[in-house]
Amino acid sequence: MPILSLLTPERVLQNIEGGSKKRIIELVSKIIAESDDDLTAEAVFSGLIGRERLGSTGIGEGVAIPHCRLAGVNKAIGALISLSEPIDFDAIDNRPVDLLFFLLVPEEACDDHLSTLGKLAEVFSQEELRSKLRDTHSKEQLLEVATELFRT
Repeated sequence: MPILSLLTPERVLQNIEGGSKKRIIELVSKIIAESDDDLTAEAVFSGLIGRERLGSTGIGEGVAIPHCRLAGVNKAIGALISLSEPIDFDAIDNRPVDLLFFLLVPEEACDDHLSTLGKLAEVFSQEELRSKLRDTHSKEQLLEVATELFRT
């Protein structure tokens, strides 16, 4: 499944004030729930924060991929967030995070979930691609770069 198909313009946000790990997860939970009538912000938040309690999804180099499997999700959903200031996310390299890709998948979608996480980790492991995302100055620019990077 192409990563780009997980995103909608409403779920690509640039220059967002994160504040803290909990606050950004709350904010994105609301945004995702508003884009899907079958989900509530509380359910999304509970799934994401529950996954974070198992171990941080901060993968290093200023990137986090908060994700979970969730009942009520019919197809994979993504959100790309660029923060105005990096926040502590308990990342494996102890660096603060400024790029986040949120991923929700259906409860039974184990193989798809792992495949998509692998693709995301591969994209975000490349310095040049992270730089392109960080060099954007508007939501439209971020969406344009994401369209280019996440096509496959």
